[in-house]
Amino acid sequence: MNTDERHRLIGGLLRSREEVTVDELMAACGASGATIRRDLDVLALHGVLRRVHGGAKSLVFGGENPAYGQRELEDHAAKARIAAGVAALLPDRGHLWLDSGTTATEIARQLRQREMTIMPMSLRAVTALSPDDAAAGRRPDILMPGGSLIPGELSFRGPMTESNIRSLRFDAAVITPCALNLKDGLLAHDLDDAAVKRAGLESAARVIVACAGSKWNASAVALVAPLDAVDTIVTDRQLSPEERDQLAQHSVEAVIV
Repeated sequence: MNTDERHRLIGGLLRSREEVTVDELMAACGASGATIRRDLDVLALHGVLRRVHGGAKSLVFGGENPAYGQRELEDHAAKARIAAGVAALLPDRGHLWLDSGTTATEIARQLRQREMTIMPMSLRAVTALSPDDAAAGRRPDILMPGGSLIPGELSFRGPMTESNIRSLRFDAAVITPCALNLKDGLLAHDLDDAAVKRAGLESAARVIVACAGSKWNASAVALVAPLDAVDTIVTDRQLSPEERDQLAQHSVEAVIV
């Protein structure tokens, strides 16, 4: 089991358990105690867990919204497929608004050698779009939105962010909702995030939603936009005939990856 696999296993265990011991993780991962302790130190640094004597405690077991580091470990393969599916829909030399979050960061990695202009909503996506080791050649132009930076998420929020988004017109916006359902549409966990997402989609000629299956019918409190505002949804969820019919009623194209 490699490092990424161990980290995802540990993160998954702490989604369903309040605490886990080093000995339990050694058995589950087939790794030494020293390796597990290093893993726990790294995951604690990224906000996935809290180190305690002999193991680790969950930061999300009580139902809290998981931090970026925890979410980054989850559904990684699905997010990578969704990111590739979104990238395939985007032509070169366009102007793109890109949402924040772990799926958006995966999309940024797919676009870092594309000729386009991108306004990303997080510093994590900025880093993914402009890696230090990037070879010479094609790469996107980056527009920074300004505004306040949210610790941990490293995403942009606030009136300045919204104003700068609305001052431009984009060929496409890629929205990564916190939750989606066929009744309400796109949702976010807080009003500030919803306002930024809404500014992005209202400033774009085409709206693409990137949404892992785990976010369908999930819980979130802030309405972003109804499905009528969406052109395409890229997801790994296998949609039922009824769900496809409902999307068709809103003229939404579904791309299953």
